[in-house]
Amino acid sequence: MSDDNFYRPYGTDSTLSGCTCGQHASQQAHDAGAESARMARGQDAEALSRDFVEAAAIRALFPNDNARRRFLKAVGIGAAMAAINSLLPIQAMQAMAEDKPGALEKKNLKIGFIPINCATPLIMADPLGLYKAQGLNVTLQKTAGWALVRDNMLNGELDASHFLAPMPLTISLGLGSNAQPMRVASIQNTNGQAITLALKHKDNRDPRNWKGFKFAIPFEFSMHNFLLRYYLAEHGLDPDRDVQLRVTPPAEMIANLRAGNIDGFLGPDPFNQRAVYDEIGFIHILSKEIWDGHPCCSFGTSQKFIEENPNTFAALYRAILNAAATARDPANRTMIAQTISTPNYLNQPEIVIRQGLTGRFADGLGVVQDDPRRSDFDPMPWYSMATWMLTQLKRWGYIKGDMDFNGIAEQVFLMTDARRQMHELDMREASAEPLSGYKAFSVMGRPFDPTQPKAYLDGFAIKRA
Repeated sequence: MSDDNFYRPYGTDSTLSGCTCGQHASQQAHDAGAESARMARGQDAEALSRDFVEAAAIRALFPNDNARRRFLKAVGIGAAMAAINSLLPIQAMQAMAEDKPGALEKKNLKIGFIPINCATPLIMADPLGLYKAQGLNVTLQKTAGWALVRDNMLNGELDASHFLAPMPLTISLGLGSNAQPMRVASIQNTNGQAITLALKHKDNRDPRNWKGFKFAIPFEFSMHNFLLRYYLAEHGLDPDRDVQLRVTPPAEMIANLRAGNIDGFLGPDPFNQRAVYDEIGFIHILSKEIWDGHPCCSFGTSQKFIEENPNTFAALYRAILNAAATARDPANRTMIAQTISTPNYLNQPEIVIRQGLTGRFADGLGVVQDDPRRSDFDPMPWYSMATWMLTQLKRWGYIKGDMDFNGIAEQVFLMTDARRQMHELDMREASAEPLSGYKAFSVMGRPFDPTQPKAYLDGFAIKRA
């Protein structure tokens, strides 16, 4: 605090209008040197910002200029400044006004993705210029399979990545790899998967008749594995004993279906629709018919990256959330399909991607279906999503012993950070209920209470736990 403030809030002959002359004759007679210094201060943007905050605070304290002048004349400028400083946190207010995003610790980033529809927000942030708008120079690195995504994240070849939603949980727990703390910043997509069967099974739609079937899934630690196991078990089949589950990269599922190596798969788009397009398969059910609103893929990075690059992480977060908002709008889906179908992204026929994204699609059985909720891009990383995944890891024997389901969920899924970033971007999702983050839902009609994960797990007849 000092009397060299550009707006002269402590001047008994000034107003607080910001006028350089103060509209008083005595202002014109002000000492030439002091006036020159004050005017020079007015050319300094940061100093002017601090002065404006201080002047505005004192204007709020003394709405009437005459009262302010009388107070200053009565106690003197020094005593007045001390008294005002004891009443108003002016320095803190100035610091808040100057609070700008910090300098990016790292501008050149490598981000991995698997070429599937689920990666839409992460991909679209590139052609939409959303990374560049945040000052980031991002290289999108197309990756062949999920094990390679995991390995590239663990060895630092990627800064952040498109993950299957359970992967940050399992990597953090050390399942299938060395343990390294990973974090889910946002959900990349909800729904958007399907059970696709070979055409020879078009008259065999009852899962109870599928004993001996061979199914492909993209990765062990995937929603595809958990949802297919859940679906089979609800129809009385033990997924470890009555069928074979084969881990197969998404791009290889079509060739294996065509060759007869598998009877079907629960996989991501565009490959469900590609099987229809190639006339080798049909869509048995959409994954939303198992759990409407289920997560599939996520966007995340390591805790180490966040700690070392907090400003870069925040900028990356904003870019991804803005891209998710674009993808959520159905009016943009046709444009998105045209954009991501190109060789540098998904390298698939545009019509195949469009049918998966818009929900107007041929099912391979001669029917054109219309389901706008086939795919969605709600980015909220609900804690209860993570809790459910952990119950399935426990159910099928991937996790042994007792575990703190919700504690792990809250550690890995950055829901508090997501709400804060969404709020700053003025996204309506920021205030989505419930504020606790434990959103209840049902899977095939069975309610899931995320506050009682053990009771939910105990209710299954078919399980390894």
